[in-house]
Amino acid sequence: MTLVDTRTPNPDYFIAGATGDWEMVVGLEIHAQVTSESKLFSASSTQFGEPPNANVSFVDAAMPGMLPVINEECVRQAIRTGLGLKAKINNRSLFDRKNYFYPDLPQGYQISQFKDPIVGEGEVHLDMGDKIGDVTIGIERLHLEQDAGKSIHDQHPSMSFVDLNRSGVALMEIVSKPDIRSSAEARAYITKIRTILRYLGTCDGNMEQGSLRADLNISVRKPGGEFGTRCEIKNVNSVRFAGQAIEYEARRQIDLLEDGGKVEQQTRLFDPKTGETRSMRSKEEAHDYRYFPDPDLLPLVFEQSLVDELAADLPELPDEKQARLVSAYGVSSYNAKVLTADPANSDYFESVIKEIKQMGFDGKEMQSMGHTVAHGISNMIINELFGKLKDSDLPIEESRISAAQLASIAALMRKGDISSKIAKDLFEIVWSEGGDPAEIVENRGMKQVSDTGAIEKIVDEIIAANPDQVAKVKDKPSLVGWFVGQVMKASHGKANPQAVNEILRSKLGL
Repeated sequence: MTLVDTRTPNPDYFIAGATGDWEMVVGLEIHAQVTSESKLFSASSTQFGEPPNANVSFVDAAMPGMLPVINEECVRQAIRTGLGLKAKINNRSLFDRKNYFYPDLPQGYQISQFKDPIVGEGEVHLDMGDKIGDVTIGIERLHLEQDAGKSIHDQHPSMSFVDLNRSGVALMEIVSKPDIRSSAEARAYITKIRTILRYLGTCDGNMEQGSLRADLNISVRKPGGEFGTRCEIKNVNSVRFAGQAIEYEARRQIDLLEDGGKVEQQTRLFDPKTGETRSMRSKEEAHDYRYFPDPDLLPLVFEQSLVDELAADLPELPDEKQARLVSAYGVSSYNAKVLTADPANSDYFESVIKEIKQMGFDGKEMQSMGHTVAHGISNMIINELFGKLKDSDLPIEESRISAAQLASIAALMRKGDISSKIAKDLFEIVWSEGGDPAEIVENRGMKQVSDTGAIEKIVDEIIAANPDQVAKVKDKPSLVGWFVGQVMKASHGKANPQAVNEILRSKLGL
């Protein structure tokens, strides 16, 4: 493909070198396993974790006379992914043979797509924060191809084993344009692609199982200069490792060039233990693979009506959902971004909103602190629930606090029955012991004190006991927070904070 520079050099991304600043240029190839019960060209199962060579048909093993038959569901999933990437869908595409030899590639070639892929150009939008802002990364193409098997080198002192369970599994290769200028952008891009795939249900995105892997193409140049010679780092299976590999490789190339050396185009591997990349082989070009149309497969052709049908049935995607959470519920942009990073998280949040509405509260109803009920719920999920889930190594689907229980805690806060501090204590109890939050508050005497007479008595005692602080707060009203803390401490956290503030300001003449 012809490389086109679409980015204006950004000094925030420059890398300091002995001869001045440098800029990295990164393009990614993401290999995403298609969500399908069977492989791309055979009926073999794609179930992960099966015994070695359990999911292998004669087609996958390349037995003589075996012919591939396209899996329609894989085609539909590729089209849906292309639509999710706002990309051009090609109603006619071709399968090609990509020739190379590895022991885990029984045919001696991979069935892939080269000049005529199923999906053309698209784009992905990244939010890189206030300093950088919104960044658009172009998608060059998405094509379907079959995966190879797996070579196992650590099971025998002198031999390698081959497991063909993955052989023939359908992959979508999503190729970005060379638009990425930092390791942070690369990590954000991989994360965003994985999120989109999960929302669409076209790939589960489990990098630790190999369902999603990234090849990193990295080069360096003087800012705004000609593209440099790139090196490709193969099969990175972690967002964090991708960032580390890019940082190391860019610095390696800069040091090499500044020492008067030359970057050789090559394929490299990243070693997570050392944090370094190492040479694997010289980088192949397209002609090295001797691509030609696969004679066993006709062109892949489908009607526009199929594309329209799939487009009409797409789910709400993360960018659209994030905007809706902000506009419909008053959730902050940051909280909405965190919640929509995983469809399971946003589904849990919306289940809580549904529950609290059934209790008679509008998700956008204002709280005393000026935030919406929904924003308070989003804070509780992000700050309390996510921490508990991480400590317990649980997915949100297995949360020990149900959506209904979290909605009940939020409702108790909204009604003024408990303070935010009591809510945290209540959260801990429900997580550890379960139960109905309202009954726990009632039975354990956790209800917030809103009786102004009782609060006034505590306030009078605190003021009388601290004349020096009273004198100070007259000169510096912001010190009223000290009095609030003392009253809350004396009431064991049960006093209504709003009532405490109002009574203190009245008593102290603020």
